Amino acid sequence: MTVSTILVLIIIGLIAGIFSGLIGIGGALIIIPALILFLHMDQYSAQGTSLAIMLPPIGLMAAFNYYKAGALNLKYAMVIAAAFFVGGYLGSRFALSIPVEILRKIFALVLIVIAIRMLWMKTG
Repeated sequence: MTVSTILVLIIIGLIAGIFSGLIGIGGALIIIPALILFLHMDQYSAQGTSLAIMLPPIGLMAAFNYYKAGALNLKYAMVIAAAFFVGGYLGSRFALSIPVEILRKIFALVLIVIAIRMLWMKTG
């Protein structure tokens, strides 16, 4: 790994960590596109790397701060985590059976749909 690659990885990690702690995003919206655009990873590798990244730092440190502030529903989190565990396995099996160029397009469309929906969503 070159020094420039390490610097890019550190910058990606810092930006994703800040956004994750600030507004709860990081993996799909920051890390995956950054790995593809700046380090030329394929969609499969970027998604797998993003999932591996999220295990300890986001799951433990950011959630701990929310827990201390009383802003974490642990019961909900445990149920979702159990389902996420199964869903992550099933989703990854399915993703690896799709051609990478189609998977990248699905990923981009999902991001666009979510962004448009949130942009026009009424608050309250």
